[in-house]
Amino acid sequence: MRRIARLALMVLGGFLVLLGIVIAPLPGPFGLPISVVGMVVILRNSYWAKRQFIRAQHARPKYFYPFRRLMRRRPEFAPVFWQQALRMERLLLKRGKRVLSRTRRSFRASFRRASRA
Repeated sequence: MRRIARLALMVLGGFLVLLGIVIAPLPGPFGLPISVVGMVVILRNSYWAKRQFIRAQHARPKYFYPFRRLMRRRPEFAPVFWQQALRMERLLLKRGKRVLSRTRRSFRASFRRASRA
């Protein structure tokens, strides 16, 4: 019974990965999160995929760290996606044009001022 459930979850994960690939060309970032969820479902249910993931992680730890954070028992979705958004912003935009990091700093400063008062 467990084997059937595990196989069904692997098929669901594969379907989500394929769905994310199909959706990726559409406007908006909807394909990437769907593919990531599919990868996490596959990695949680396949020993072979886990071994391949560990090999890839040893080769490029920086790239696979977000996946590891999402595979924990209680994954923290918001911090992972925020970290990835900052990373993509750093890759795509010049230093003076980054919006997310400035927004975060101003939000933190206003929060600190409000907590002091």
